[in-house]
Amino acid sequence: MEYKDYYKVMGVAKNATTDEIKKAFRKLAVKYHPDKNPGDKKAEEKFKEIAEANEVLSDPVKRKKYDELGANWKEYEQQQAQGGGFYGGQGGGYRQQRGGDFSAEDFGGGGFSDFFESIFGGGGGFSSSGKRSTRAARGHDFQTEMDITLEEAFNGGPKQISLNGQLLKLTLKPGIQEGQVIRLKGKGGEGANGGANGDLLITIHIAKHARYEVKGNDIFFDQPVDIYKAVLGGKIAVQLIDKQIMMDIPPGTDSDKKFRLKGMGMRLFDQPDARGDAYVRIQIKVPKTLTPREKELFEQLAGDKPK
Repeated sequence: MEYKDYYKVMGVAKNATTDEIKKAFRKLAVKYHPDKNPGDKKAEEKFKEIAEANEVLSDPVKRKKYDELGANWKEYEQQQAQGGGFYGGQGGGYRQQRGGDFSAEDFGGGGFSDFFESIFGGGGGFSSSGKRSTRAARGHDFQTEMDITLEEAFNGGPKQISLNGQLLKLTLKPGIQEGQVIRLKGKGGEGANGGANGDLLITIHIAKHARYEVKGNDIFFDQPVDIYKAVLGGKIAVQLIDKQIMMDIPPGTDSDKKFRLKGMGMRLFDQPDARGDAYVRIQIKVPKTLTPREKELFEQLAGDKPK
């Protein structure tokens, strides 16, 4: 069996920090995610390989044991060929430490590569007698990401996500926020020896909107207003995420003036009747073309009319 270099897979150094590993995984997962590469088997295999590497390197316990294995790989191969367990030499190896077997429970279980399954997963550990462990072990959790629109975050509703060729359906709650994690129970790696399946953890990312900027539960946006309305005041039509309203502006409103619309922002998660606020910034539009009469009136107001 070929040794898998998870550090090489992730493109990080062996002394990489947890944050560096997390960033590397996120970047690669976005690039090779099946949703972004439909029908591309190579991308799908690469995605699985990245997920497997992240499963080990992002967990301090698994990473330590993996590093110990790397230093003793040849010895492990020899022990496997002889049908025995691997206990390593002085200061290394997969040594029995708690008076019990190493099983998939120690590593999260799951259906990754033969290398992973042999070392970490579903019954891959060995007891002191050299026999495989038969203890039930929960499957490992899968992690993925989902991009949604601001309107989907506001309204909630049904979504679909592809995982290992399987189409999974879920329902977003209104008011879901950037970076929030959805857990789909039992949709992760398969359990071993009757153990429960792991979960699927989906991190939500809200796409940048052309009009609205979101900060917490509040939204911010610019509102164009013609110069006549800004000078004279009156009602203007303002388009929010879910509806259009009429808003009063006072005479002599300056450009960049901000108005707060209470309760007109994003919906609050798990509180569908509650909303944040909307903040409107006025942007005065200067007319590019004028009729002769309009030009005459502006000249009179400016005191520039020729005598």
